[in-house]
Amino acid sequence: MDFFERQDKARRNTKLLVFYFVLAVLSIVAAVYLAAALLFQGVTASQRHAPPEFALWRPELLLWVATGTLGVIVCGSVFKTMQLAAGGSAVAESLGGRLLSPNTSEPDERKLLNVVEEMALASGVAVPKVYVMDREMGINAFAAGHSPNDAAIGVTRGCMQLLKRDELQGVIAHEFSHILNGDMRLNLRLMGIIFGILCLTVIGRILLRVRGSGRDRNPLPIIGLVLILIGWVGVFFGRLIQAAVSRQREYLADAAAVQFTRNPAGLSGALQRIGGLVYGSRLESPHAEEASHMFFGSAMSSSFMNAFATHPPLDKRIRAIDPAWDGKFPRATAAPAAVEPPPPRAGARPPVIPFPFPPIPGMPRGQANVAGLAGTVIQAQTVMPSLGQPTPLHLRYAEELRASFPATVQAATREPLSAVALVYALVLSGDEQLRATQLQEVASQAGTAIQEQTVGLIPEIAPVAARARLPLVDLAIPALRQLRPEEYRDFRRTLKWLIESDRQIDLFEFILQKVIRRHLDPQFEKTRPPVIQFYSLRPLLPDCALLLSALAQIGHQNDAEVAHAFRAGVPYLRSPNGGVALLPRAQCGLAQIDTALNRLAQAAPQIKKNLLDACVHVVGADGVIQEREAELLRAIADTLDCPIPPFLTTE
Repeated sequence: MDFFERQDKARRNTKLLVFYFVLAVLSIVAAVYLAAALLFQGVTASQRHAPPEFALWRPELLLWVATGTLGVIVCGSVFKTMQLAAGGSAVAESLGGRLLSPNTSEPDERKLLNVVEEMALASGVAVPKVYVMDREMGINAFAAGHSPNDAAIGVTRGCMQLLKRDELQGVIAHEFSHILNGDMRLNLRLMGIIFGILCLTVIGRILLRVRGSGRDRNPLPIIGLVLILIGWVGVFFGRLIQAAVSRQREYLADAAAVQFTRNPAGLSGALQRIGGLVYGSRLESPHAEEASHMFFGSAMSSSFMNAFATHPPLDKRIRAIDPAWDGKFPRATAAPAAVEPPPPRAGARPPVIPFPFPPIPGMPRGQANVAGLAGTVIQAQTVMPSLGQPTPLHLRYAEELRASFPATVQAATREPLSAVALVYALVLSGDEQLRATQLQEVASQAGTAIQEQTVGLIPEIAPVAARARLPLVDLAIPALRQLRPEEYRDFRRTLKWLIESDRQIDLFEFILQKVIRRHLDPQFEKTRPPVIQFYSLRPLLPDCALLLSALAQIGHQNDAEVAHAFRAGVPYLRSPNGGVALLPRAQCGLAQIDTALNRLAQAAPQIKKNLLDACVHVVGADGVIQEREAELLRAIADTLDCPIPPFLTTE
């Protein structure tokens, strides 16, 4: 099952979720109507002092009951969904999570952040926010968000402190599989739906506290008690929905984590530690129940015969990845104090790792440099299968790449204002006269302190291979998220001026600006989460033509070669009626590309798959994917929420 099939499966699960929701609503309406009919009959009989004549069918009463019940459920679901609009951060904060600072020096927190950074670099996604639930001593974790762009990973204090590094890596890999499989959006919708169908119980508890005065008989407490009893219908369906959606996905996420790390002992060890811990994976947060379907382990006590358990039993999960397990849960003790390897000395050479992609026939097999894409030799057909499926080789690449950056550069990625200086240093001109003017403008707009940091980082940034620039920006994103709104506005304005100061925008500058705005604008400008608006390719054909034309022209100067590259990609759009023609260079500017990408990001997964396949075959039409083509290809995939792991190629 490839990345897009997993995304489609998540969408099909959404349809199943809607079916269960409708079934739950109908059942609740029926229960409320039956209770209202009985109550109405009793009141009428007492007023008339006559034997009751029971009539089940009361159309007017049914209309009022259905309208009121639907109103309560829908309003509750909408309210909760709006609360979760901020993405993973809203979930983490509701569970008592504390956002970790990127520059933390606490050993366990540093270990956790390093593991998350490595997973993000290996997966091709931006480094997500990381939260710790300080009051939770059980071992558990979750990933939440509408998309990889606003994802957050949360772990309990027990998870951070009790697990060894390889066990923690297994847990985080499990959560990254949920990010890559499209499970997070479904989980957020599920939270909204469950809150809606439990609203009657909340209202019932309020009414139960109401007391009458004098000799008047107040029916509100009775109504409240009835609503609480009816609310158990919502509880039943809520647990049913959570169990139906969650169980099988946990097996898949476990398998994906083992495939990612190639270390089943790590994930198995984490699960065994849960079994040997008094707290297990339980959470104390009052909001844990409504979010129980998105945790690594079961956050609640076992239900009746595990009929509505959101997770498979621990022993079955362990044996699925570690058949040799002896069935014993070791007593959980604190893991040894985390000691992360020190950063290498400045100027250290990046390591080399084996070549993961098949070479083009006739080309020599060599070594892959983690920081470079020199002598690019990538076959187009090897790119799409890697999308959303990082391998242990990518993880090793990420570990070694992060460690290869000079200590001063690593430190700069962890402080908000230093990260600003780092980004400025990446876009400074190579012309000394223009660079001096740019630095003066930085001092004017951002202050002398940031200007001095920028100047100090220039010699450290210079030896960083071109292909390591985007991973470096990805590492700086968490620190940039900590800027104040006014600081972010100043940063974006100054960055725009620096990019435009030489009166031209090169490809890297365009990609950098796109990455910065895509990952930071939603936080500072409160934009709405992306939604699918295009289920047909037809309205997007002009945007596809523009993008494929631009890619063909970036890699070739000769008109015949441009036309050949364009024709190589068009069939992969799988457009039944054609309608895609090569556009001239004048119509393929960076502004036009930006507009087209924003529209294409709202397409259905299958359209994105065909588009990326076409893009890959355009840039690979000559048998070689050049460095700037690879950068643009990964930026396009990032914009479409289809993360491509790093290209690891021969030199």
